[in-house]
Amino acid sequence: MTGFIKRISATFCILTSMMFAPQALAEDGYAQAKSTFQQASETQKFFNNAYGYALFPTVGKGGIGIGAAYGKGRVYRGGNYTGDTSLTQVSFGFQLGGQAYSEIIFFKDEAAYRDFTSGSFEFGAQASAVAINIGANAQAGTTGNSAGAGKGAAKAAYINGMAVFTVAKGGLMFEAALAGQSFTFEEK
Repeated sequence: MTGFIKRISATFCILTSMMFAPQALAEDGYAQAKSTFQQASETQKFFNNAYGYALFPTVGKGGIGIGAAYGKGRVYRGGNYTGDTSLTQVSFGFQLGGQAYSEIIFFKDEAAYRDFTSGSFEFGAQASAVAINIGANAQAGTTGNSAGAGKGAAKAAYINGMAVFTVAKGGLMFEAALAGQSFTFEEK
């Protein structure tokens, strides 16, 4: 029982630090994250053809048995900033560590954009995003894309009108957890 209480306390501390940490130079963060994704060959075709996208410059994730992730982002349609979004995730299972990553969600068409911007949207559990970093692996809770790790380039396609990519920024996390990301949206 004492070990469980310690895990809950540690997770609470991680969550608190992630939610209240200031986001210095937010504009630079968005520009840097967008530039990183635009330079990746895996995402270039998505920037050229997508109806819109949601960009999260930094998502912080951590856990010891129970984990959580949080990040703030912006939603764009046709290259124009349309509103703010936030990502939250709670996971249960074997996990230990913490990491930070950037995430982008491309919307194939207006229907996918509307689904995401409906105010509250959630991806299913147990699925992964395509990790752009070679050798990196980041679960994002999409509805069917597979994680890319190793020497080859990851490939992705729209699944249910959305394609999700991540770029690891730092940290190390071991996990075999069930998790689903939830998003909120507020129009600008």
